[in-house]
Amino acid sequence: MLTSSRFFKLCLLLSGILLLAANPAHSDPVLDGLIDEALKNNPEIQASQARLEAARLRIPQSGSLPDPMFMFGYQNETFDRYTYGEMQGSQWMFSATQQFLFPGKRRLKEEMTTQDAESLEAMHELLKLKTMSRVKELYLDLFLAYKNIDQLKDKRELINRIESLTLSRYAAGKAMQLDVIMTQTEKYMLMEKEEMTQQKIQSLKAMLSSTIGRYKGPALPRPSEPLYQPFPLEFNAALDMAMQQSPELKSRNKMIEAANTRLAMAQKEFYPDFALSGGYFNRTGEFPDMWSATATINIPLYFQSKQRPAVMEAKVNIHQASHELEATRLMIEAALRDNYSMLRSSERLIDLYQKGLLPKSRQDIEQALTGYSTGRMEAVSIMSRLKTLLDYESLYWGQRVEREKAIARLQAITAEQTFGEGKR
Repeated sequence: MLTSSRFFKLCLLLSGILLLAANPAHSDPVLDGLIDEALKNNPEIQASQARLEAARLRIPQSGSLPDPMFMFGYQNETFDRYTYGEMQGSQWMFSATQQFLFPGKRRLKEEMTTQDAESLEAMHELLKLKTMSRVKELYLDLFLAYKNIDQLKDKRELINRIESLTLSRYAAGKAMQLDVIMTQTEKYMLMEKEEMTQQKIQSLKAMLSSTIGRYKGPALPRPSEPLYQPFPLEFNAALDMAMQQSPELKSRNKMIEAANTRLAMAQKEFYPDFALSGGYFNRTGEFPDMWSATATINIPLYFQSKQRPAVMEAKVNIHQASHELEATRLMIEAALRDNYSMLRSSERLIDLYQKGLLPKSRQDIEQALTGYSTGRMEAVSIMSRLKTLLDYESLYWGQRVEREKAIARLQAITAEQTFGEGKR
């Protein structure tokens, strides 16, 4: 027979070892390895890196001179015969032309492509931060799913024992049939939850493998218990850090710089470009060779329908980029406030579970076991109290995971991977 003392010890074993103090964390080598693998193999990061390299290669192209033009041809007098060397106007002609942009245009073009590349570089860094955060969140969700499986298995084992005990008491006429039915129903509900959690584990593994870019690689290991990470920053300090370091804001600022450069370039288009040409005319006999030098300029004659609207378009683009920068600031502040609130709320709930609900639930089970041993309480009441304890423990671990996920998102928002002493 299951005694009060043995039953209570088993309940304590089920509750697990809770972290009652926040110790500085050490790096999780499994998680670090997954993050490194994601930064190396994630397809989105690889595509972003290729876009960045292509943008950098456009910088020297934009500042280069237009290709020179070489012309060669022959001029003949009369249509009935070849008159080279016989007629004065018959000659072979050769010329070269080089176009030059109005001073300052090449520099502005190079600045535009440089700023575009710097904007892409900042977005590439943002993508890496978001990928790291995504890996951490999936890793933590996978840990919680495994933890829930463990709790469900332990709880099912206890319910099997309670079922056996309830059947014995029912056979002896000391328990009602309803107690047996309720116990068995609870057991089948646990089996359903366990199967659904197993499916969730497979889904999380698939998403994590996709994020790290692993295809037909080794199986993902079971995550270890999340490490407690300190977060000493107050909200305003974290917000200041985000505004200073956010790659997304850096990208938006570069877009504004590029828009201003495009405005300067559009204003330069009111000034003409020019081309220089040199020619050589080869003649024979008594006719001397000739040469020529010419300059050609384009006339911005249609500035009302071309250059002026281009300037207005550039100004509108500056306004657009400025509003997008402000929208990004507001979005970052909202996301930071949301995750900071979630972090602090999780810390308060963790403290509540550790110091209040879990100890009180254990005391409640102990009192219920005492009542059961004297015949004043049914097994279903004990099972109900045990369910409450395990639910609180599940909620505790859920808050532990939510806290670490909030920190992962805060690290991505602030572009800061080190808070306090413990971290990667």
